[in-house]
Amino acid sequence: MIRLLIVDDHPVVRDGLRGMFTGDDRFTVLGEAGDGREALAVAAAVSPDVVLMDLRMPVMDGVTTIRELKAAGSAARVLVLTTYDTDSDVLPAIKAGATGYLLKDTPREELFRAVLAAHRGESVLAPSVAGRLMGRLRNPEKEPLSQRELEVLTLIARGCSNRETAGRLFISEATVKTHLLHAYAKLGVRDRAAAVATAFERGLLGRD
Repeated sequence: MIRLLIVDDHPVVRDGLRGMFTGDDRFTVLGEAGDGREALAVAAAVSPDVVLMDLRMPVMDGVTTIRELKAAGSAARVLVLTTYDTDSDVLPAIKAGATGYLLKDTPREELFRAVLAAHRGESVLAPSVAGRLMGRLRNPEKEPLSQRELEVLTLIARGCSNRETAGRLFISEATVKTHLLHAYAKLGVRDRAAAVATAFERGLLGRD
């Protein structure tokens, strides 16, 4: 029997989930909490197997609660159950350590299967959430160039050699090369000419 902790700031939602899971002999609800801080106290007291976690709550939000549970050494699997599937909600929850992410319109049987899967340590994602994560993998955000990397590229674009660039910025040639390598990686290029051209295309360098 899987031991559950239900965390949601709406009593009606908690009542509905408790009634749903109590009616199935594969689950037992050990406790409830209306915010993250209360959830941490209850989890420490009852040691649940799976936590059904809302995200937007007073006192302490769901993402912070997930992090705190992990930091406290809790072995509970956290299955996010929320209304929101935006990047600003999904990505922090997954990074914090959530095992799964479902929406509150998930049908009863799918929710049961998700809890069973989460208990086994398997990732469970709502279709819309899976789509967002796949999109992020296919089109990762490009890391911005640092101020120093931009300064190096600006001088290179003006025709300065590595030595001249080092002299103007009061750094070593080795440091200039390091900044260039970092810039190449961030811009997705392999040489200085391509780096300068790509930086111009992206509007990172002025054309004066």
